[in-house]
Amino acid sequence: MAVAILLDTNAASVPIYRYLVDSGHDVTVVGNKPDNALAMSADKYVKLDYSDVEAVTALVERLGADFLIPGCNDLSYETCAAISAKRPFPGIDPVETVRVLGNKQDFRRYAEAAAIPAPRRIAEADALAAGPVIVKPAEAFSGRGVTALPAPSAADLAEAIERAKEFSRNGACLIEEFVQGQLYSHSAFLGPDGIRTDFFVEEHGSVNPFAVDTSYVVPAFDPTLASKVRAAIEKIAQDLQLTSGLIHTQFIADGERFWIIEITRRCPGDLYSQLIASSTGFNYAENYARPFLGEGFDGHAQSYRPILRHTISLREPQVFEGLRFHRPIDIEMFVSLALAGERIAASPFGRIGILFARAEDAGALDRMMRATLDGELYSVLGADRKARA
Repeated sequence: MAVAILLDTNAASVPIYRYLVDSGHDVTVVGNKPDNALAMSADKYVKLDYSDVEAVTALVERLGADFLIPGCNDLSYETCAAISAKRPFPGIDPVETVRVLGNKQDFRRYAEAAAIPAPRRIAEADALAAGPVIVKPAEAFSGRGVTALPAPSAADLAEAIERAKEFSRNGACLIEEFVQGQLYSHSAFLGPDGIRTDFFVEEHGSVNPFAVDTSYVVPAFDPTLASKVRAAIEKIAQDLQLTSGLIHTQFIADGERFWIIEITRRCPGDLYSQLIASSTGFNYAENYARPFLGEGFDGHAQSYRPILRHTISLREPQVFEGLRFHRPIDIEMFVSLALAGERIAASPFGRIGILFARAEDAGALDRMMRATLDGELYSVLGADRKARA
């Protein structure tokens, strides 16, 4: 039985773990949070901070791992790349490639040189006169440390820079033009000859504009814009000589124009894999894992069902006691991430659960999404302890 190590214990990696086990692998999951979903449920769990490359390398050697699989965060992929640089594993890009894609400053530099559509970088000295800008950590996730400044003042800019650096793993930040439009994600499965299959998803933030919590697959995405996005992704893949596997992108579109905001090779979080699987019948988690096992992709989209994915989170910290729905919905699945009585941090630092809801047709899906974004679908029961004191 081949030995596989999965670097992630978050609930978003559960479908990946299930595929690895079901396909006959001896799987060990690694992470430093024993209360995470996989840490509690996996047959084999090692409590270890996987940012410690040497410690993970020692585990790889001790277990005689045949395969090393990153989970649903950038750090897990970076560690896999660092280990694979010395002891090669399939499906993993070189360290330098991971840095170019994962570091926002480095990716913006590459995009400018390669004529890839992305927001324009702005020097700190030019930011006050540049109009609307956005300040973000060079290395962070889930909208942490991001500040939009429609009309930046010197004080606001300094505060935003300090906040971004605080949340950046390398202590650096990025100032760029604030582009506006609709946010989408594009998940593409790359083979040696380009994109084999891909999906476009419309994304929204109902409680935090910089943290996606509501999304659905767009089955008939604008073909002109889709062609432009695919061409950009395939150019990136060719320029950087990417290995076969998933490449996941977030972009903002305004008519026929688009700008790439984020790009990664690891599986996106909040059970994005389940959204694709439920909406299209395509086994996203399996096909994400296959290249790390040295295998090709399998299957294709079968049919479309209108499914809304919504991560329940909060604008302000609150003790969670339950949910009250204000209208009937057809629940496909609900994955709880919190316990009743637990104090939940505000988005993007805390989450209550992930809801997947079915709709009869596109119109019903749009109405359900609008109700969700307007805060009319449900209420979170509970109160802030500080407010009660």
